[in-house]
Amino acid sequence: MLNQCVKTGLTLTLICAAFTANAADKLPNVMILATGGTIAGTGATSTTTVGYTAAKIGVERLIEAVPELQKVAQVKGEQVFQIASENMSNEHWLKLAKRVNEVLKKSDVDGVVITHGTDTIEETAYFLNLVVKSKKPVVIVGAMRPATAISADGPINLYNAVALAGSKEAVGQGVLVSLNDEIQGARDVTKTNTMTGNTFRAPELGSLGYMVSGQAKFYRSSTRKHTSETEFDISKLETLPAVDIAYGSANANTLAIDAFAAAGDVGIVYAGTGDGSLSTPVRTRLTELRQKGIHINRSSRVGNGPTVRGGENDDDKTDFTVSDTLTPQKARILLMLALTKTKDSKEIQRMFYTY
Repeated sequence: MLNQCVKTGLTLTLICAAFTANAADKLPNVMILATGGTIAGTGATSTTTVGYTAAKIGVERLIEAVPELQKVAQVKGEQVFQIASENMSNEHWLKLAKRVNEVLKKSDVDGVVITHGTDTIEETAYFLNLVVKSKKPVVIVGAMRPATAISADGPINLYNAVALAGSKEAVGQGVLVSLNDEIQGARDVTKTNTMTGNTFRAPELGSLGYMVSGQAKFYRSSTRKHTSETEFDISKLETLPAVDIAYGSANANTLAIDAFAAAGDVGIVYAGTGDGSLSTPVRTRLTELRQKGIHINRSSRVGNGPTVRGGENDDDKTDFTVSDTLTPQKARILLMLALTKTKDSKEIQRMFYTY
């Protein structure tokens, strides 16, 4: 029929039009929510891959630049905000999450793609993984080269993300991150290189699968609860509890944690050395802060492996929680959301083992 459609004739033209419309109706409906980032960035020259300006191109131009999208989905776009992702805030997360939940309630939306800067893509992905209330696919995508660069990776990444968001295979898999032909789970993925295209990895537990010629190929799934299975509800939240991260090192002191406490933080994630180790002055001060009601989560700067409860600290005695295999930046997210539900440290620890 498609070959015959090149012929002329009124009857055949009407048949072909009906055939094309019917084929389009069968494509999934994917909404692209744009937030800025390198994928929407521009450089001074075609070889500028460092020192470019992020978040310059609007969502309509991103869609127009990839006409192949029409072959895998019926696509609509919306500019939620236009920022470089290092400027992503708690307020941005809440606004984005609420919009995602609104969009996914629509019967004519099968999946959502979010364009995003790569610097904090893993954090936004994990936040959404905990608060999106749908099993429909949510795929976050970015680029390591601006749109003006030679061999820009944004177009193929966007194509794969839309195909993934519209696929049946991605339903119920939680929030996904898709770059460099790979499918990554929100909980495990992290940025591992400052500039290369294959920067997003789950070095400890591995990727979920690949995108092959626009087809999703899954090889594993996360066992941790996510999206519609979580207990978190941000629908009425306007702010999130104040939680910050203090970084451990040799010669570690208490200046950072003292400053966070003085600023009014209700929780502190300590990215300790090794298995979340604490220097003597840091342990003493964190214990004092916990006794004053500030929640302390012991994490690790290492990046791989669990922070083990009772391993490098008597966490039962000090009433600290541990991050399990979450990185400090993701432990901060879970601690903020946990504190919207409870101040019971045992319940918070349960959440760290659940999500």
